[in-house]
Amino acid sequence: MAPPARLPLLLRGRLPLRPRPTTTRQLPFATARRYGTNIENKNELEKETRKGAQHDAAADEATDTSRSDIKSAQAIAEEASSASDSESSVVSDLKDWESNPNFKIESFSDLPHANFGVNQHIPFDAEFKEVLKAIPWAFRAPIRYAFAYGSGVFPQSKSSGKTASAEEIKAIHPKCPPAVARHQDGTPKMIDFIFGVSHTQHWHSLNMKQHRDHYSGLATLGSGAVSYVQDKMGAGVYFNPYVVVNGILIKYGVVQLKTLEEDLTNWDTLYLAGRLHKPVKILRDDPKIRLANQINLLSALRTALLLLPPKFSEEELYATIAGISYLGDPRMSLPTENPSKVKNIVGNNMTNFRRLYLPLIETLPNVDFNDPGTSAKDWVWEAGNLNLEQDMDPVKRGNMVRRLPKSFRSRLYFQYQRKFAIPQLEFNKMMEESKNEDSIAFKRREGGGFERRIVQDDPTELRSYIREVIKQTISWPATTQSLKGPLTSGWSRTWQYLGEKMAKYREGKAKETEEKKESEEKKP
Repeated sequence: MAPPARLPLLLRGRLPLRPRPTTTRQLPFATARRYGTNIENKNELEKETRKGAQHDAAADEATDTSRSDIKSAQAIAEEASSASDSESSVVSDLKDWESNPNFKIESFSDLPHANFGVNQHIPFDAEFKEVLKAIPWAFRAPIRYAFAYGSGVFPQSKSSGKTASAEEIKAIHPKCPPAVARHQDGTPKMIDFIFGVSHTQHWHSLNMKQHRDHYSGLATLGSGAVSYVQDKMGAGVYFNPYVVVNGILIKYGVVQLKTLEEDLTNWDTLYLAGRLHKPVKILRDDPKIRLANQINLLSALRTALLLLPPKFSEEELYATIAGISYLGDPRMSLPTENPSKVKNIVGNNMTNFRRLYLPLIETLPNVDFNDPGTSAKDWVWEAGNLNLEQDMDPVKRGNMVRRLPKSFRSRLYFQYQRKFAIPQLEFNKMMEESKNEDSIAFKRREGGGFERRIVQDDPTELRSYIREVIKQTISWPATTQSLKGPLTSGWSRTWQYLGEKMAKYREGKAKETEEKKESEEKKP
């Protein structure tokens, strides 16, 4: 393999954060950053407001840190060449966070190091970011973690050059801020959000008092019924689509923080973990979720490497990662999703994917860039499709299997128990040993003979088994999540949503057919 490509030190999380002035940023809205909940205890209200402001500021700080590294190509070159003898100890520190992840952290200062998880924060147009950040503040119920995602935030097609008319924009966003119209580039779309909350029933109780029109008839049964449907059906998310907040059409999903954390670390359903495999705009951060998501991103990278050959391109890597969450999604088997969705997501967001995964690629000992393009001093931020290479040594790949998320790994083990005809008692003993891993340092989770047998399986069969486990993980939660749509959103909104998805499917198929025709015409 080629020598490791050098990354800007800030990308690796090796530079201390610069002190930021404690100034209050003004929103381009007359929105007060204060929860207007019906909490009678004034101290509790102030506590919630402070907490929200702190989590907002943490997202701002991480984004500014990420942005500061791209201001000067010369600065990138100097940082990349200024590694000192202290580098080895820093690398050790970086590895320690995965050896013993501390899920009892309470603040951002408890994270492994100052710039930990900065890669999760994608630098953004400042005005559009402030528009998005104002959305959580429009809710009186307290939101601990929030991110915006989807094609309304990250374009999935190249600019058409079209300019939407005022009527077209107003049909989607009744009072569209200029930053939204500019960012969505002539194709106004609903913007998707996920809100992480501490207590679902309490949150819905507060939110229904403020936004009863966001809910379907299910809300007439009370917040207990709403939270029951959220937590007990599907993937633990409750969506309210086609609602207008601050003049913008949005869809927001509500998830309990504990549910989100467990999905990110264990891959219980991969429903939200899969969404976070792709670039998202984090608007309100949370230290536990930042830690859990870093583990989630490493797990996605390891899974993709197990599915890929020794040599592959960046586009193949990111497409494999982005495709994980769609493998078992029933919508991909029906005419309700663009068949080129993964290709569009990756093709139009290569630099964002690189920003998300570069620091993690460096932490793994068995994969690296093998491309002359990395010799350019500003290659990190250049658009392009570079080549990578991975070490197929069964010991290293066995370690990757052993370090997959617990729920996901157990399903893979079961598949190979059947294939290798391992006696049930022997298999049970092996599973019992793995249950004790929570009390053992992560660094001791190294693959043994069983894991090495798995990775030495025929590559085609290994890929097939991993894909099957992904489908098993996603299929039922995603199906039940979709089936509860009419219950949570109401029939009219559900039909509207399906209609738009089917239109995207037809548009994607038409484009696919056109591209195939053009390709055949070019053949001699």
